[in-house]
Amino acid sequence: MMRDGVRDELDRQLIALLQANARQSTMALAKKLGLARSTVHERIRRLEREGVIRGYMVRLGRDPFAEYAQAIALLALAQRQQRNVVERLAKLPEIKLCYTISGDSDLFLLLEAPRLEDLDALIDEIVGQPGVERCRSFIVLSQKIDRKGDGGS
Repeated sequence: MMRDGVRDELDRQLIALLQANARQSTMALAKKLGLARSTVHERIRRLEREGVIRGYMVRLGRDPFAEYAQAIALLALAQRQQRNVVERLAKLPEIKLCYTISGDSDLFLLLEAPRLEDLDALIDEIVGQPGVERCRSFIVLSQKIDRKGDGGS
């Protein structure tokens, strides 16, 4: 399924790697993805052309995802599946935070996507992961306090 220029799982993995460290060389990315350097280079160029990747600079101030739809998902996992589930979830660039938590749920996720329909598809994908037994999701309506931001809001 193509969503906003992201064509396949390799695109998603590449985006996740670039989000973690955009200064990685194409060769380092190729090794991590098990692809030829030229293939990774061409994928990056296509993602740039299609506007999925807009640049590689540090942005201070307002979060560029502030206008994206956000959701919180609480996941209950099968016993001893946390490591496997988290490894698979780490490949989904729409997951911005993942915390282990206590209580009835095992993981707390912060999700961001351009539209509510994309969040819906992402939640369906998360629920379909082996080891995920239950998901409770909540759409974020507005932000009232942000103590991790730049302090200016």
